[in-house]
Amino acid sequence: MTPPPPRVLYFVRHGQSQANAGAVTQAHADIPLTELGRRQAEALAPLLPPDPARVLCSPFLRARQTARPYCAKREISPGDCPLLREFETIDPDLIAGMTGEQRRPVVDAYWNEADPCKRMGAQAETFVEFSGRVQDFMETELPRLPNATVLFGHGMWIGMMAWKLLGFGSTGSSEMRGFRRFQLGLPMPNGALYELRELSPRQWGLRVDARAMRILLAVR
Repeated sequence: MTPPPPRVLYFVRHGQSQANAGAVTQAHADIPLTELGRRQAEALAPLLPPDPARVLCSPFLRARQTARPYCAKREISPGDCPLLREFETIDPDLIAGMTGEQRRPVVDAYWNEADPCKRMGAQAETFVEFSGRVQDFMETELPRLPNATVLFGHGMWIGMMAWKLLGFGSTGSSEMRGFRRFQLGLPMPNGALYELRELSPRQWGLRVDARAMRILLAVR
């Protein structure tokens, strides 16, 4: 019997959001795309599989808006996957009214402290909780996703998945600092497309789609 072809799953980072562009703080789930982000979402649509088996999406607005042009062209509705939402690092109430430039020192201080169990307000996760949520996805959702599933989500989330695929932990301060350096070094522009290929049962290889990245970087 011929073995089935290896599964390939497609992970998409959302287009440019207002937070990425430095706008004033909004609730985690409510940050929309900018006009550039909408153009990036349109440019992404023809670069993704023409016949997806499934489309899953983070519940956050910026991810859903990025999925919209692709799903509209194929007349499909994305499934909602709460596990795909981005790391809710800091409670928006603690940084209300701040621009991106004003938020940066607060964010840098959080990562420099590197306390994986620290919660920055009631509407925030700890680093350990975020890591556990990505692990939950990898253990419960990933094994049953069909080939050619397209998933719309977030850059730090994809970075955590890559970190875990490499075998690194995420419970101590040194691991948290290591992850932050790793995540900031990944090629992860808005609209980045990563392919996750099944090498063998429970073994995966991750690669960036360089062609898609070049196209997205050229969008103005």
